[in-house]
Amino acid sequence: MGITLLMNELGLSRSDAQRYIVRGRLSQNGVILDEQFGMVEGECDVVCFIPEPQGIKPLFVTNDFAIYDKPSGLRVHPNNLDGCYTLNDEIKHTFGMDANAAHRIDQETSGLVLVSRHKGSEGVIKQLFANRSISKYYLAMVRGNLKEPMEIHAPLFRNDHPNLKISMVVKVDSKGKPSHTSIIPLKYFPDIHMTLVKAVPHTGRTHQIRVHLFHVEHPIVGDPIYGQSIEDIHRYIDKEIKGIERINNTGASRLLLHAQSLEFEYGNEVYRIESEKDFVRECFEAMKI
Repeated sequence: MGITLLMNELGLSRSDAQRYIVRGRLSQNGVILDEQFGMVEGECDVVCFIPEPQGIKPLFVTNDFAIYDKPSGLRVHPNNLDGCYTLNDEIKHTFGMDANAAHRIDQETSGLVLVSRHKGSEGVIKQLFANRSISKYYLAMVRGNLKEPMEIHAPLFRNDHPNLKISMVVKVDSKGKPSHTSIIPLKYFPDIHMTLVKAVPHTGRTHQIRVHLFHVEHPIVGDPIYGQSIEDIHRYIDKEIKGIERINNTGASRLLLHAQSLEFEYGNEVYRIESEKDFVRECFEAMKI
């Protein structure tokens, strides 16, 4: 059986062996084997992950977990078998194959990513997220003058569709899941009519902060999806919008959203980690101002 083969030959755990098969990494005679308990005969090919780091170091490290300050444009995990560089390369290279990112932030969102260093801490940290015991907040540069704090309660709906261009876009819809975000204005920039805000997501929906801010008519600067035409959304997903056109369309060369802070209790100790990036400076650089 494929799952037994991977466990015996590569020393994988049952769950990791299942994951390899589900992701299409086991093949025979050029045909991907997708049945976990199907019979396997003869020679097989297995696509294994070999980290190829580029030098990003963790911001904070303990024996059980680490925190990275991810740059915008870098995915946390690979989403296919194309072998592109992701934060996962740095995580596995530095801490070993059992280390994993405990959560995700969007590719274009910069900032803090919490990483478990081994299977024991992975379970603990994922339970903290499940129990909403990890507090986090983001910084964002939004359009307009947001003068007062606001609580956004708006259900978010994501169409579970095989077409990425359809499933990627989230919308406020009564059919969606309850979602709550607190928004606090920090500084208004009158010359560019934009406001730096603090965003606290109390639920963990896909694109939650982005959709909620767009919903209240203060979209995040640089967002290539929310606030753009359907045609341009598709062109962005197809990687056809870049450079000056991207800046002209969205106001910046990247999404101006940054995971600034994480706070949680682990092993009877409270940790509060802040990003060391100068987000406002990065905003103005991305806007070419």
